[in-house]
Amino acid sequence: MNGFPWFTRRKPLDPDIADRRDRLPDPQPLDDRPLRQQRFVVLDLETSGLNMSRDLVLSIGAVSITDGAIDLGNQFESTLQRETGKLSASVLIHGIAPSELAAGVEPAEALLGFMEFLGDSPLLAFHATFDQRMLSRALKQDLDHRLRHTFLDIAELAPMLCPEAGIRNGGLDEWVEYFGLQVLQRHNASADALVTAEIALILFSHARRQGLKSPASLASALSRWQRRQHAPAL
Repeated sequence: MNGFPWFTRRKPLDPDIADRRDRLPDPQPLDDRPLRQQRFVVLDLETSGLNMSRDLVLSIGAVSITDGAIDLGNQFESTLQRETGKLSASVLIHGIAPSELAAGVEPAEALLGFMEFLGDSPLLAFHATFDQRMLSRALKQDLDHRLRHTFLDIAELAPMLCPEAGIRNGGLDEWVEYFGLQVLQRHNASADALVTAEIALILFSHARRQGLKSPASLASALSRWQRRQHAPAL
């Protein structure tokens, strides 16, 4: 047991929250505009554990990439209000104390704030499947909202675009070391989102040199690469 209830009945949404949710923009598809012209949002979540069916989102950190650069003046960070029981081992990693969770933002408000920050932009994340599933479940449970935004996985883009690194299933720390980045803090949602954004910009530069100059072409190349990785050996 991790001390976090895996299911809580959703409270009726405040009418203002519901109205703001209903005015969220539809996500835009990945298209043929240059990568530099596409706004991306880089997401990192801290959670109560790694069980995507039971654990909860505790903290959301995000930064935007706009006009080919990290917009340091436009970031998002929120710790969600959660009831805690017995502490899980994950607190030793993310360091979010029970007092911080007790004083956090009401989940529907925090999630809606993130979705308003996200707007219609596609998402980038490291090991994106985990973040996508955890965020999707949180949005459904706490905001009665279905996530439809496109995710691109930095953990997959990196070995595709930089095969010379010899890192196939590496973690974020391995790519940080490979690219020689300086990281002052890890396992904090905002800090991890920021360093993931730095890696994303490096990868976009590699992509352009390889003729992948738009979000659509990058996503298409990634899809082909993933199929090759999972194809049975002859």
